[in-house]
Amino acid sequence: MDALAPPGNDDRESARDVLLAWFEELDANPVVAAVVADEMTDVERWFVRVQGEAKDVYSVWFELGQRTLRVESYVLPAPEQKRGAFFEQLLRRNHGLRDITFAIGEEEAIYLEGRFDLRHVDDETLDRILGQIYETIERSFTAAVQVGFASRFPAQKEPST
Repeated sequence: MDALAPPGNDDRESARDVLLAWFEELDANPVVAAVVADEMTDVERWFVRVQGEAKDVYSVWFELGQRTLRVESYVLPAPEQKRGAFFEQLLRRNHGLRDITFAIGEEEAIYLEGRFDLRHVDDETLDRILGQIYETIERSFTAAVQVGFASRFPAQKEPST
């Protein structure tokens, strides 16, 4: 196998087999509510519905491409205020992320996304990706909401002493 050559059909089939087996194993994970195949598109795509704490529920999309596995999760809509501080906060968080990054998508919505060479798709990688998305949303969601959507929440008063 040429290390510089792009992944081939065998790599794609192997990655698909790993994904399908991994999806079956997710039933034992207490934060996973569902795994669903997206049959409305020509692309092989599945979503994993995750139950969180900071953000109650979110989906992580896994899209099997010709050479890569693309992963994406919607985090928030575009901020309503303090746009600079909002985007700066998320950009600074990107610095510490390993396999995924915050990205701006359609209508300036915020996503987490990543792409992985099909030759590196295995259970350990899939567990790590799902765990990183979970941890990143749990750690960043509340702070991002407090900056980008502050006017939706009443100011908390300091307790009197």
